Amino acid sequence: MSSTGLPEEALRTYSEKHQKPQGITFTYGTAGFRTLGERLDSVMFRMGILAGLRSKALGGKTIGVMVTASHNPEADNGVKLVDPMGEMLEQSWESYATYLANAETTDQLITNIQAVVYRGGIDISQKANVVYARDTRPSGAALVAALEDGLKAIGVEDGGRNGGVTTTPVLHYLVRTINTQGTPEDYGEPTEEGYHTKLATALKALLIAPSLIPQSGKPTPPPLIVDCANGVGTLSLSTFSKHVEGVFQFEPTNTDLKTPGLLNYKAGADFVKTSQSIPPSLQGKLTPGQRAASFDGDADRLMYFYVDELASQFRMLDGDKIAALVAGYLVELVNAAGLKGKIQLGVVQTAYANGSSTKFLEKQLPVKCVPTGVKHLHHAAEEFGIGVYFEANGHGTVLFSKETLALLNSHQPSGAEQSKATQDLIQLTKLINSTVGDALSDLLLVEVILAAKGYNATQWDSSYSDLPNRLVKVLVPDRSLYKTTDAERKLVEPVGLQEKIDALVAQYEGGRSFVRASGTEDAVRVYAEASTRSAADGTDFIATLAYLMLISSILELAFKVAGLVYDEAGGDPAKRPKEFL
Repeated sequence: MSSTGLPEEALRTYSEKHQKPQGITFTYGTAGFRTLGERLDSVMFRMGILAGLRSKALGGKTIGVMVTASHNPEADNGVKLVDPMGEMLEQSWESYATYLANAETTDQLITNIQAVVYRGGIDISQKANVVYARDTRPSGAALVAALEDGLKAIGVEDGGRNGGVTTTPVLHYLVRTINTQGTPEDYGEPTEEGYHTKLATALKALLIAPSLIPQSGKPTPPPLIVDCANGVGTLSLSTFSKHVEGVFQFEPTNTDLKTPGLLNYKAGADFVKTSQSIPPSLQGKLTPGQRAASFDGDADRLMYFYVDELASQFRMLDGDKIAALVAGYLVELVNAAGLKGKIQLGVVQTAYANGSSTKFLEKQLPVKCVPTGVKHLHHAAEEFGIGVYFEANGHGTVLFSKETLALLNSHQPSGAEQSKATQDLIQLTKLINSTVGDALSDLLLVEVILAAKGYNATQWDSSYSDLPNRLVKVLVPDRSLYKTTDAERKLVEPVGLQEKIDALVAQYEGGRSFVRASGTEDAVRVYAEASTRSAADGTDFIATLAYLMLISSILELAFKVAGLVYDEAGGDPAKRPKEFL
């Protein structure tokens, strides 16, 4: 034990087993650390230490550690820390994570740990508690072993609690329930079984009602096809299904956890969103109008899709569509409960939200735009009594303030309609995992709303029409040169570039485009969308032709802006991508 109270001998002994690879700089971003799994041994060890320090700094509250790379390819892995209420790690501690991860030697690591202890005013004698889990990636077991060495080195109680192989949302749930157990904010039983039981109980309360039971003579809807991305969502869905037998049926697909290389490969929410197509394993299996859903690799993103009944075309129902459905239903319930004006509802989006979704939502409730990243969305949603946030990629949830929860539980409804709406709102607070985006919880929420409104996929999709859009990546020598304002919708540096973008956008009806630096690589991302006048006579041929022409215009706008950015960055003309206009 050193003079500062650090268990220096243990730290040195364990650190020698987990040396940092040379020539690699690690950065803790919105998703934590994420790179090839083979590079992360030292990072995992050090994040075990940091998790222990974070717990000590917060008086022994339980901190979570999730080992996952979400929608990334199977060879990647990652790690992120979870704060006591299941939220993302406090931003000021992200720099501590980067600081420890990049210490080149054991001596430097000890020095850096001492600096964190000093800056954070941490009492090393304080007990520390950590719960951790991982997804199904092959590199996960070895990385968890490195993490466990870090927990032991810093003296975490019992070496931490191993949550096993589970989804990211379950880990976030565990953190919150452990820290709130026995308090007025009790969130549920702090086990994975408790998670499934809580969701199943709420689902049954919301679905088992006379108006939602199929009437005699009407066909029972087919099981909901769920693409599990060959990831850990397979296990969660299998367990949950047993809790709702006779109430709701699932048909899991892409559930292979044994064949190497299949995780997220041509499957899952990210594949559906980026390719804008049905996973190959489901091609030809959906009947017209039948909806299906996709999880991502760690089951914190959700994407819906279906095949259009008229044109037999793929139709995607992304995070924007989910937000519109959820927010609209919550407005209806609050009004029906007699609570209009007593609960402030709001939606939080990023600049990537489709312009049509924003206009649709603004007609019903306040909409706030924030910079990209879950931490920004979650924080902004906390400003509302009921805050809905979803990224277009399908990651999102709903937050209920303490005041809203208290009001719902104390509200004295007047009449059967108000009583039913109030009880439905209370059950929704239990069905929704407010700690983080949760593919399973969000899927159940969507299904409850569709059942309550009697909607099929087509009716849901018809709430508004997405503006065609395109996202283009442009490699640049230094992404730090690109600075933005107005929630990343306007460039302030390089000076003059935004004015040139505006001039291009003005040439397109309903055009919108913005440029922002990537958070993970030396590249900037160019987003473009635009609208067009609808075909006056409405014939299929003219409508299709107009749509194809619009798509062509969107590509042209996106590639013109991309070419402008490439040239302004001093890109090599000889290597200029041929599609950049």
